[in-house]
Amino acid sequence: MIFFREELEPVRRLFEAARERGGRALFVGGCVRDALFGRESKDFDVEVYGLDAGQAEALLRSLNFRFNAAGKSFGVFKLHDVPVDIALPRRESKRGFGHRGFVVEGDPHMSLKEAAARRDFTVNSIYFDPLSEEILDPFNGRKDLENRILRHTSEAFSEDPLRVLRAMQFAARFRFDVAAETVELCRQIEPEGLSSERIFEEWSKLILRGEEISRGLNFLRDCGWVQYFPELEALIGVQQDPLWHPEGDVWNHTLATLDTFARERIGDDFEDLVVGFAVLCHDFGKPATTRFFEKDGRWHAYGHDRAGCAPAKKFLERMTNFRELIDGVLPLVLCHMQPIAIWRGNAGDSAVRRLANRVGRIDRLLRVCSADTMGVSTKKNAELRDASSWLLERADALQVKNAAPKPIILGRHLIALGIAPGKTFKPILDACYEAQLDGKIFNTEDGIRFVREKIFRK
Repeated sequence: MIFFREELEPVRRLFEAARERGGRALFVGGCVRDALFGRESKDFDVEVYGLDAGQAEALLRSLNFRFNAAGKSFGVFKLHDVPVDIALPRRESKRGFGHRGFVVEGDPHMSLKEAAARRDFTVNSIYFDPLSEEILDPFNGRKDLENRILRHTSEAFSEDPLRVLRAMQFAARFRFDVAAETVELCRQIEPEGLSSERIFEEWSKLILRGEEISRGLNFLRDCGWVQYFPELEALIGVQQDPLWHPEGDVWNHTLATLDTFARERIGDDFEDLVVGFAVLCHDFGKPATTRFFEKDGRWHAYGHDRAGCAPAKKFLERMTNFRELIDGVLPLVLCHMQPIAIWRGNAGDSAVRRLANRVGRIDRLLRVCSADTMGVSTKKNAELRDASSWLLERADALQVKNAAPKPIILGRHLIALGIAPGKTFKPILDACYEAQLDGKIFNTEDGIRFVREKIFRK
């Protein structure tokens, strides 16, 4: 394995200096897993044996490394100029509530196997010595990697409930099956003390990095943790018309849409988060609205787009206060049926402008619609694809594909017309914007004429 690419070359001295001082430095964790898996890593973890925290700090200073020593009390140093974290082997024992309820004790003379046992999964418990090119694998992680199995390393796994969500996003990212004994162990773990920030971080990794997101969510269902996300659990078993949804219930549909989304990510983290969470939440309204109609003998979920906003809001607000994200997702849930509605209604440019104003970005909405079709060949999906193509063309022509229409008439224009700022300002500006959306105002001159003709004459 080649670790010392250009930006890591300075770290080679660390491994050599540790050996000269009677210690041993080893790469460990995700960087070793990724190298064995044929993937590149962005971050690297190094564990140093045989040197205490003071000796490790002195070694780093002697090599002129710049680092953050905030965690040196238990032997953790984050290098500034290279993406490397240095740590000493340590014990973590559960003594209190939540993820902060651990007592951490560094022990530079701990055995490799004992140190590895505190790691979450066997595939993350593989070590590599770049000087001897030796792979050290105390828990047979390489075999699990080859078989694409995610297995907990030891019973210490249950001490941090976040590891259940890590299993969720790892299964999705690497297309792993979770070992039956790990699923069973996760059933016995509760999310006690988990902060919303930590939960959101794992869900974000699922959305941004999951290659087969359905694997992660099916694991969540298998281990019972879907109960802690009730808006998601409610989708299980909700019937859909097989003519339009041959994939099955709303749960299966949602998983299929997420896998489609994963194949269509654009690489912009914020945009992918907004669209990914919108795809996840887009049918949250179906459990409350799905009914069987005797008249046509079919299942319908009339109004599920509107009904989905409240549960989507609850779901998101429990894990984050990232308002820009939430405010981006909810209009997409509300409007995900609009492209086909305005296409079927042969709507004009005003409807396209108004839709852009509601969702902010038409291109986001069309990405949600693309995922919603899942590549399944049905009449409805064919219509939706036709509607999306038409809407994209119109939005592009109207210059509202990736932004809502910007108001042409602003407060300064009203002031120039002699209208004093006050209570009348907003209603006039709102009227001007409505006229702009209707295609009655295209430029400042149109807007000023509209104000003079429609407002001053009242």
